[in-house]
Amino acid sequence: MAAERSEVTTPRPRRFLRGLALQLGLLVAVLAVFEVGLRAIDLRFLREGHRIGHSMAYNYDAEIGWLPVPNSRSLFTGLRTVTVSHNSLGLRDTEPEASRGRTILFVGDSFVWGYDVEAADRFTDRLRRELPQHRIVNAGMAGYGTDQQYLLLRRLWDRIRPDVVVLVFCVDNDRRDNSTNSRYDGYYKPYFAAGPDGVWRFQGQPVPKSRQIRFREEWIARNSWVARVLVSAYVQVRHPAIWVPDPTERLIGMIRELSVSRGAKFLVGMQHRESQLEKFLNAQDIAYASFDGAEQFQGDGNHWTTKGHGLVAERLKELLTRSGMVP
Repeated sequence: MAAERSEVTTPRPRRFLRGLALQLGLLVAVLAVFEVGLRAIDLRFLREGHRIGHSMAYNYDAEIGWLPVPNSRSLFTGLRTVTVSHNSLGLRDTEPEASRGRTILFVGDSFVWGYDVEAADRFTDRLRRELPQHRIVNAGMAGYGTDQQYLLLRRLWDRIRPDVVVLVFCVDNDRRDNSTNSRYDGYYKPYFAAGPDGVWRFQGQPVPKSRQIRFREEWIARNSWVARVLVSAYVQVRHPAIWVPDPTERLIGMIRELSVSRGAKFLVGMQHRESQLEKFLNAQDIAYASFDGAEQFQGDGNHWTTKGHGLVAERLKELLTRSGMVP
């Protein structure tokens, strides 16, 4: 009797294993079909990088969000393809050298960084040629809001020790940048907002890693687009976009306070005129210039052309002269 029961029940584990193997095989086949399909469709959302980080050699930064790899060199294609070289500080600029004159530091976003133009055509490089007795430093970062610019300035201060800080404000998008924790296809950044206790502080730090960073760092996401779908869903659910009241004027005030408290002059350049910001600058007695009329490319952010950078350089030189910073 025992032997007969053994003969009847023995095939069951084998049937179970065969069924399990069949299910796993079907699952692998379905995943393979999805993998091939996703690669063929080539959704931009699943690419390893877009804009920031794709061809500009950016690293994840837990405090600021992203920062270029020091001493890196690459090509970047927006509307045009340009050469991008970063110095030892991660700035798209020459190495800072000692100067007998004043050090003038420019902070801002892609307009300062020089989107779609070669480095030599930017307004900072033009000013460097026109004001050889001074040290001109370009600390523009593509995609940065005023909040990130403040954090970067604080980090760079002891390395640069500027005598003049010029904030170049992008009217078109800086307010949006300052009001959220996620910009430019899902790259995370810190944000400045009032906490439950009413105290304003930087939040969202350490900055979450975007899906693009995970695509690059995690082996399975690097090699499987199906895994990228799952990673993207996880990141989206775990770190949803947050919007807060616009803190722009507070942030500009903080950059001014940081600069003045350390003995530097603070000035502002505006992409074009904006009454809200002008009202604040006038009330705070902050000297500024606007760059209305600067020639722009059409599309992909409408950044300044080489000719546009020439006009910006002229108006900044006038601002610096009017403020007594250059002869």
